[in-house]
Amino acid sequence: MIDIYTDGSCLGNPGPGGWAAIVVEGGVKRNLSGGAPGTTNNRMELSAAIEGLEAVLKNAAVTVHSDSQHLVNTMTRNWKRKVNLDLWGSLDSLVASREVRWKWVKGHAGHPGNEEANDLAIREAKDFASGRGGAGTKAAKRETASRTKAVGVQAAPTDERSETADVGAGQTPEKVLTHLDSQGRAQMVDVGDKAVTKREAVARGFVSMLPETLALITGGKVEKGDVLATARLAGIMAAKQTSQLIPLCHPLPLSRVTVELSPDADDGGVTIEASVRTEGRTGVEMEALTAVSVAALTVYDMCKAVDRGMRIQSVRLAKKSGGQSGDIVLED
Repeated sequence: MIDIYTDGSCLGNPGPGGWAAIVVEGGVKRNLSGGAPGTTNNRMELSAAIEGLEAVLKNAAVTVHSDSQHLVNTMTRNWKRKVNLDLWGSLDSLVASREVRWKWVKGHAGHPGNEEANDLAIREAKDFASGRGGAGTKAAKRETASRTKAVGVQAAPTDERSETADVGAGQTPEKVLTHLDSQGRAQMVDVGDKAVTKREAVARGFVSMLPETLALITGGKVEKGDVLATARLAGIMAAKQTSQLIPLCHPLPLSRVTVELSPDADDGGVTIEASVRTEGRTGVEMEALTAVSVAALTVYDMCKAVDRGMRIQSVRLAKKSGGQSGDIVLED
């Protein structure tokens, strides 16, 4: 098996950029790098994968390690391709003649192959920014070789798992439902082999209502009491009880739960945001989503006597951090 560690960098996006591919084969490491004066980060990420695969023979078994979710998910989950179609076409041709597996690695997390590729890509981008780079990717390509023991670049440990499934050439990408066993029965996922890491999730939601209802809430005139304070407390309590509400959730020791409710006269309702933290083997997305949902239900319950038309809307995950799947930011 050949391992290729890739990364791309761009100073400006668009702007001067660099790419790097570290090819590790039979104990020998080759560093490939290059760049372009005016490019984008995605083009550099794609260029790194293309140049790395071009450096190995056809029919080779290759694992490409990249911190680009855009690259890995496009190749494994059929994400829609809207731009850079020339590079995607080149990449498809290379993958068709090789047995390629794609592994997502969390960037800037201390992985030696990823860190070295990142450093090389940034160096190339800076060279083009200063005018020291070549005329284009091919002209600027550089290559060095050494033994892997001398630099400490190693293949990814075989017991590490990513939430992105491995997909080989000629296979159909598919999403795996980990809460189902081989017979299609619901199961609780075994997380015993995962590392204990710091994890955080932020979820948001909204309760729309009549202007008069919102005025009652902000004026403290709802007969049942302080709506925002009660809903905030309900959301915190709900986060702590998530494993008892959702059948397959793991019970987690939560280190912090915050629930904020903000009246919004312009949109006509109350915005809710929950943030949950833990140190554990699985994430706290469900705890954050449960906190928002129960806080919203509490607002509804306390105000339904005066406004039956209230709507709970847009309960969603905003972002998460920690764990093997890395950081995911769906909205700021």
